[in-house]
Amino acid sequence: MAKVAARAALPTLAFLLGVLALWELAVRLWGVQAFLLPGPSAVAARLASDPLFFAREGLVTLSEAVGGLTIGGLLALGAGLLMARWRWLERALLPVAIVAKVTPVVVVAPLFVLWFGFGAWPRLLIAALLAFFPILIGAVAGLRAVPTAAREVLLTLDASAAEEALLLRLPSALPQLFAALKVATTLALLGAVVAEWVGGDRGLGRAILLANANLDTTTALAGVATIATLGILLIGALTLLERRYVFWQAPLERS
Repeated sequence: MAKVAARAALPTLAFLLGVLALWELAVRLWGVQAFLLPGPSAVAARLASDPLFFAREGLVTLSEAVGGLTIGGLLALGAGLLMARWRWLERALLPVAIVAKVTPVVVVAPLFVLWFGFGAWPRLLIAALLAFFPILIGAVAGLRAVPTAAREVLLTLDASAAEEALLLRLPSALPQLFAALKVATTLALLGAVVAEWVGGDRGLGRAILLANANLDTTTALAGVATIATLGILLIGALTLLERRYVFWQAPLERS
């Protein structure tokens, strides 16, 4: 298993190392100033100079993103269950969800800070807001994509709506739900960072904002690299869970 995972990661690592090498070479050849664009080696040195700072601020952002993802995911799954069962409810609620989705987060974030103060709640709610829509769409699509024969069997057994949802709809929807969760995870992380720009006193978003204000581009990019690492780890964890709980879904290709 470890060898398979390492082999699958080789193309990605090779591409990433190539991009970083070209970036470093371009910065050195053209003598780009660090405040404009530092090289990858300078960013790595900044990370290595104070790893506890980036780890501490990263944990703040990670907790906000995971908390928002949990809140938004549970609300979206509940709404998806209702909308998948009653079409009229989908017609009533989906336009509201679309309006919430297309509203720029930079407009909503200051309002959330005004309404809920400068604590963690505004950041959690902004992350939840961004995570809600993709999970809702994935939930509705997945909960409706149930095998007709299996549903008819449950109906003949006089299964209740709750039993139908737990025994049939939710298991059938897992592939779509995991796909939606991967999209929502990155959006929740983005939402947490943007919320920290507006009303946060901790987190990577706040660190990047202060670094930009001081023209400390090296620290800002180190914060961006930490956020990217968190996103990769979260998506990797979801992929492992997907392989564990959607074991019946065969891979499209093998190498």
